[in-house]
Amino acid sequence: MSPAPFLEALKFDSTGLVPAIAQQHDTGEVLMLAWMSREAIEETLATGRVCYWSRSRQRLWRKGETSGHVQRLVEMRLDCDGDTLLLRVDQTGVACHTGRRSCFFRRVEEGQIVEMEVDAALVEPGRLYD
Repeated sequence: MSPAPFLEALKFDSTGLVPAIAQQHDTGEVLMLAWMSREAIEETLATGRVCYWSRSRQRLWRKGETSGHVQRLVEMRLDCDGDTLLLRVDQTGVACHTGRRSCFFRRVEEGQIVEMEVDAALVEPGRLYD
């Protein structure tokens, strides 16, 4: 399928973005959630390197551009409603800006947030962005 019909099927929000869940392709580990614009999707499909839209910086954000911890696209999927993407990726290094493999290292127990010890930081966050 060419990118044009696929992009026309997507339901972007009022700001022109769609949520994208990044999942390690071979283990199924959920790594992170970020946002993609039409331009970010087009670049990702063209290059194979995952590109997102940074809402805080208001610009394209190529995963790993400062840390070197890139995501290579293996497969892109669209959910049943056409409003969310699943990116099956090959993650180099850590996915989270906290230095953890996954952004989902906290769980809720009895209404409290608990950091899971098994998901300790693998890289000191300050070293990611030198």
